[in-house]
Amino acid sequence: MIDSPEKIELVGDFLALRWTDGKEVFLDSSTLRTNSPSAEQSGETDIFGRSSGGSSQNNYPEVKINSFEKVGNYALRLIFSDGHSSGIYSWDYFLSLSPQE
Repeated sequence: MIDSPEKIELVGDFLALRWTDGKEVFLDSSTLRTNSPSAEQSGETDIFGRSSGGSSQNNYPEVKINSFEKVGNYALRLIFSDGHSSGIYSWDYFLSLSPQE
C-alpha cells in the first residue's frame, strides 16, 4: 500500500496530490467523476458474474469537485457538484488515473 500524500488540494478544476518522494498527480474533476470507483457509477458484479447498475453517462464536463474527505490513511471521498459522493479513491487509484510520464 502506498503512503498518504503529504499535500492534497483543489486547484481550480483539478485535484492536486503530492507525495514525499516528489511524485505529483493533477487530475481534472471531469476525469475523476467519470472514473468514480463507486457502484453507482461503474455498477456491481454478483457472485455469478452478472453486472447490474452503473451509469451510462461517461462524460461530466460541467461537474466540479466541491470538497474532499480523507478516508483513513488510504483514500479520499470526493464530493462533486452534481451530488455524487459515493466513490472512494485510493492513492493507488489516483496514480493509475494519472497520465504516465
